[in-house]
Amino acid sequence: MFMIVQMFTVGRFLTNCYVVGCERTKESIIIDPGFDDQLEVERVLKFIDSNALVLKLIVNTHGHPDHTCGNGIVKKRFRIPILIHEHDAHMVGKTSNKVAELFGFESSSPPADMLLHDKDLVKIGKIILKVMHTPGHSRGSISLLGEREVFTGDILFAGSIGRTDFPESSELDMKLSLRKLANLPNHFVVYPGHGPMTTIGEEKRGNPFLQRL
Repeated sequence: MFMIVQMFTVGRFLTNCYVVGCERTKESIIIDPGFDDQLEVERVLKFIDSNALVLKLIVNTHGHPDHTCGNGIVKKRFRIPILIHEHDAHMVGKTSNKVAELFGFESSSPPADMLLHDKDLVKIGKIILKVMHTPGHSRGSISLLGEREVFTGDILFAGSIGRTDFPESSELDMKLSLRKLANLPNHFVVYPGHGPMTTIGEEKRGNPFLQRL
């Protein structure tokens, strides 16, 4: 089944926001809408409308505001639920203003409508993404695993990894999560939370953080 994947780089931290859809049914989700201004919002909405996609879910790979600050805009526009791992749910909703201020953001996210857990399945038409709990950057960081691709949030980047010096980060958890990702087939395409796409094989060969495992 062919998967539609469109990446948009948004916000002051250059976050990768993804629209992922099923070509057959046109059902789609948006991953990490970290919009910083209305022009970014319109660019993403134009893609959704021009491809006749039906947006069903908002999925956050973790709770940091550069990945969640556009949740409210999308939820209001499409009236769809916000999904986040249970361990990062406290970063959205009532306490999200404090989290946003910590990172220098003015906007914050509404509360989550559904909580994700390890091995949960996110269904997009005929496509299924499996939730892989990959803590380290945050307690509730997840990766979304498809048949030949993985959306890694701020765990694995091209040539680097996410920071572990934030509150609720953990170097030990990061190492364990990177091992999980390194066990994926080399041909898997990596769609990270920041920076360019890569593959698991490329990162095994050239990413010093994976080579140290």
